[in-house]
Amino acid sequence: MENVIITGLNVYGEQQTYSNGFIKIEKGLIKEIGSLNDINDITGYKFIQIPSSYFAVPGAIDIHIHGVNGADTMDASNDALSTMAEALPKEGTTSFLATTMTQSKHAIENALINAGEYIEENHQAGLAEIVGIHLEGPFLNYKRAGAQPFEYMLKPTIELFNQWQGLAQGHIKLVTIAPEIDGGLELIEYMSEQGVISSIGHSDATYDEMIKGIQAGAAHVTHLFNGMRGLHHRDPGTAGAALIHEELKTEIIADGIHVHPKTVKLAYHQKGHEGMIIITDAMRAKCLPNGEYELGGQKVFVEDGKAVLENGSLAGSVLQMNQAINNMMEFTGCSLRDVIWMSSVTPAKQLGIFDRKGSIEAGKDADIVILDENHNVWMTLCKGEIAYQREEITHEHLAN
Repeated sequence: MENVIITGLNVYGEQQTYSNGFIKIEKGLIKEIGSLNDINDITGYKFIQIPSSYFAVPGAIDIHIHGVNGADTMDASNDALSTMAEALPKEGTTSFLATTMTQSKHAIENALINAGEYIEENHQAGLAEIVGIHLEGPFLNYKRAGAQPFEYMLKPTIELFNQWQGLAQGHIKLVTIAPEIDGGLELIEYMSEQGVISSIGHSDATYDEMIKGIQAGAAHVTHLFNGMRGLHHRDPGTAGAALIHEELKTEIIADGIHVHPKTVKLAYHQKGHEGMIIITDAMRAKCLPNGEYELGGQKVFVEDGKAVLENGSLAGSVLQMNQAINNMMEFTGCSLRDVIWMSSVTPAKQLGIFDRKGSIEAGKDADIVILDENHNVWMTLCKGEIAYQREEITHEHLAN
């Protein structure tokens, strides 16, 4: 692994932005950042000179993604997870939660075993890192099933969760659950005690039921507005409680399809950059042509950026993280630093990994994305190794 100094661009550090800045990378970690005028001790480093109009930002952390480029977490294979880890840096994602969905117990268990083993055994630089598992289902309300097959939904129990956490070698970090179903509050309280994030989703919870969920320890909301009781002026419902309560971090799918751009703006104004997390909720068709695909054993039809089941229900997305980030700025008028919080800082803090990911700061993993002046991904480094670079990059940008 080479020691590298990236120079010349705008560096979005944790506390400040450095114009004509540098990032010194050693053994996959960020060693130092600052203004190029203050750099010293450069012997033994390879220089990467970046145009001054470009930006260095922390890699995105996608805490809700099922698949990409033909692969899905539920495939329960190393090849599938490797495909995801290789494909995601192209869109600026350097870490993610491998996300399951409601299927048979056997299928879920196979996916958990596979993901747990993969996380334990694969620590390669140059690939997006799987930092845990998001168990989306089967502890959901069938009334808000969406693309989750309701015939496989199960009553939540502590015993079953512990069994599955054991199969996953302790790597289940986030669980989507409906607090109003029988056993929901008990499991939320237990998972909170175990340091596992309870995320309210695919839920028909009333406002009062949401309060009980929060009191039990729920701290997160799965894809705000989608798969939940909506906001009504006489019934705040699941969505209203998510907007009101600061205890809850809220995911958002900013593709302009799952949530209207003006509703995204409304949510942003209420929750702010510290209360929202940008996700893709992408399925295997992402990065592939229009056509017929599969999600949870169901046919999915993808056309012009929209994925639906045969009945017309939305079935995840084909959204790329860099698109979501640009959409968020367009929909809300927020700044690049604001969107860094929603794509990197807040998810890292929520997962308890901010000590090593989520910002460009000395001592953290060198998970860095270089954006051009239009905020498109130009280069991605995962733990200091170049994981993606645009074809038009030429060697004239590199200097020794």
